[in-house]
Amino acid sequence: MMMIFPYLVNELKFLRHINPLTQFSNVLTKHGCKVTFLHTEFSHKRAKIAAGYAQDNNLKGCSNINFVTLPDGLDPEDDRSDIVKLLVSMERSMPLLLPKLIEDINALDVNNKITCIVVTISMGWALQVAHKLGIKGAFLFPFSATTSASVYCIPRFMHDGIIDSDGIPTKKQEIQLSPNMPMMDTKNLPWVSLGKIFFDNIVQDVMHNMELAEWWLCNSAYDLEPGAFSISPKFLPIGPLIESDNNNNKSSSFWQEDTTCLEWLDQQQPQSVVYVSFGSLAVMESKQLKELALALDLIDKPFLWVVRTSNDDNKGNNTYPNEFHGSKGKIVSWAPQKKVLNHSAIACFISHCGWNSVIESVSSGVPFLCCPFSSDQFWNKSYICEVWKVGIGLDKDENGFISKEEIRKKVEQLLQDETIKERSLKLKQVIRNNLVEAGQSSKNHQMYNAVRNFFHLTKLLSVQ
Repeated sequence: MMMIFPYLVNELKFLRHINPLTQFSNVLTKHGCKVTFLHTEFSHKRAKIAAGYAQDNNLKGCSNINFVTLPDGLDPEDDRSDIVKLLVSMERSMPLLLPKLIEDINALDVNNKITCIVVTISMGWALQVAHKLGIKGAFLFPFSATTSASVYCIPRFMHDGIIDSDGIPTKKQEIQLSPNMPMMDTKNLPWVSLGKIFFDNIVQDVMHNMELAEWWLCNSAYDLEPGAFSISPKFLPIGPLIESDNNNNKSSSFWQEDTTCLEWLDQQQPQSVVYVSFGSLAVMESKQLKELALALDLIDKPFLWVVRTSNDDNKGNNTYPNEFHGSKGKIVSWAPQKKVLNHSAIACFISHCGWNSVIESVSSGVPFLCCPFSSDQFWNKSYICEVWKVGIGLDKDENGFISKEEIRKKVEQLLQDETIKERSLKLKQVIRNNLVEAGQSSKNHQMYNAVRNFFHLTKLLSVQ
């Protein structure tokens, strides 16, 4: 039996981690594994209220998945947006409770005891508990294998003087994680834009606990990042995790999806719609949003635009300019993205390059216009534009904004580039091949074989 434990900080960051964990849980059950999915009590309650029980409805259809909860140690009225406070409370209180929970779960079914704990970042203390109990553990990274490998390389970066003890680059330079990987600018190291508190309390915690894990699971495919997977045999590609929440038309989203956009797409011409979405976390500055809005008016194409409200409820961030018409498009607050990207009407994707969106888009053969905001998104853009060559970047002007003229020009350039379209479709086929069990070369690292091997390795190790 697997125990799945996500990184729970708040509902926005939670979503980024819960989707691949939900999909991974469903995949595991297809291979005969029973899964216990562990939430904090507070986050489980908030997620259920926010999504109308979407998460439970998605997973309760599987008899091999069971939900359990533990308190996070804070009072109900405490501020859980204080990341450090929450993490300290969880690490102080939950390790004391987890052994008893595991004992109780094992007692209910002695023939299906927990043999492995799978955690995401900042939950490394759960691996420490598992280690003491003789249970194997694994990290599941919701990022690219390249981003995950950069965390593994932190001691080397410090030793070589590339970063200081706070994770800050010591000088402007480009580096390679391994000889067969692209050059990366150190200013875009994934943790740099998140600050010292994040580096000290999350990144270094992951780095220290990685050695306790038997495997480092990545929602990626060997064909996408072969260099990253060559850095350590512990890296195991289990992606793309894109199929499981399509079953029975269910979704793992924690926000209500506006499915009317699918009906609207049905009325559009094939490969005619510009899809725009910047994920669950990124919120544009008011000026940039206005430039984007005016650009969509300038482009002679219909558009589907996902516009989320600001994280701080500052509605002014979503104020459209008076001259914005929007007559050719449709604006929604949240969309069923995988279905959108697989719709024949979609021509391209203007994206923040978050890894979940990257995986979903390359698996759908949709070309990118890249607009990264922070963290690993810049490295993801490098793969899209320079390695896979299935998209182009949007450049900022001298004031740090992407102008409406730049957006219009790049959209037109992308839609006229048949080479990028062909490469996108070829990459789609390569990635989709990772979902096929039969007929694949033994050289391919497929999701099916990776998950099956992971499951069997766990069973074997549990009896050693």
